[in-house]
Amino acid sequence: MIIDRYITYVRNVKRYSPRTVQLYEEVVRRYAVVAYGTDDVSDAQLVASLNPSEIRSYQVHLMDKDKMSPKTVRLHLSALSGFCRFLVKEGLMKSNPVRLVPKPKVEKRLPHFYKNESLETYFRDTEINASELYLNEFLKIPDTPAGKKLYEDRLARLIISMLYGTGLRRSELISLNVSDVDFGRKVVKVVGKGNKMREIPLVVSLCEEILLYLKAVGALTHEDRSLKSPLLMTYSGNRLYPAYVDRTVKRELGDVKGITGRRSPHVLRHSLATELMNEQADLNSIKEMLGHSSLATTQVYTHSSFARLKNIYERAHPRAKNGGKHGD
Repeated sequence: MIIDRYITYVRNVKRYSPRTVQLYEEVVRRYAVVAYGTDDVSDAQLVASLNPSEIRSYQVHLMDKDKMSPKTVRLHLSALSGFCRFLVKEGLMKSNPVRLVPKPKVEKRLPHFYKNESLETYFRDTEINASELYLNEFLKIPDTPAGKKLYEDRLARLIISMLYGTGLRRSELISLNVSDVDFGRKVVKVVGKGNKMREIPLVVSLCEEILLYLKAVGALTHEDRSLKSPLLMTYSGNRLYPAYVDRTVKRELGDVKGITGRRSPHVLRHSLATELMNEQADLNSIKEMLGHSSLATTQVYTHSSFARLKNIYERAHPRAKNGGKHGD
């Protein structure tokens, strides 16, 4: 079936994450069910149903019957648009009909972020976890319960350091191998969305933290690791997985003063971008560092920066403090 060919394409050619591949398959099959009552339809039937009228009906179904938010509906339409682009590429359609369907408007919200001061508090409080002293203690007892805790404390600190220090997506962090870190040039090579490769600079302190961590891993595995080995590993020797990273971030930032709201890897990414904007970093440089395909995606952080500037203005500017009235 054409759906199966499409899923193979996005998995092996586009190299989308497993989560994205699963979403795209669910969306296409859901569309078939809404159009025909089943996803067991012929390729010809499915292609014939992909027209602006049917797609608008699908959008109404998602909003009225399934009670989806405008943001989720737009996500479904985007996934369906990807399927249509594939059909055009395969010569089964002349053009993408999703482009002719108006999408529901979504209220723009500023990205949530943590203040740098709060994150610096975390790094000060956990500095011992990344130290050589901590490593030496671990090397004495790597295969004990106490050694496990020392290892996991170090790994947790490094996860936060790398997410905030590089702006990596969770999936990008998990997929890193030892060979992706160039300690000589102080960069990490990342394969992001759409199989696009980029290099992200590493500060000296983060390079040192990674090197000490790798010494701990070497003692744990009792073997020389190849360059293709996972950079970050659980205590049991497996590559990190999404739930592990999520739990770590939630736990590590749970009691940090000044950190409120959702505690997640992506908010650390937002936090770095916002801090770079506040420090007047070049917008295109931030775009390249984060791996955004469009500058418009990066520009959302200018709103966060402006909001902070506006808040400072209202607190500090003489005319703002007296309600805009002229002083004596």
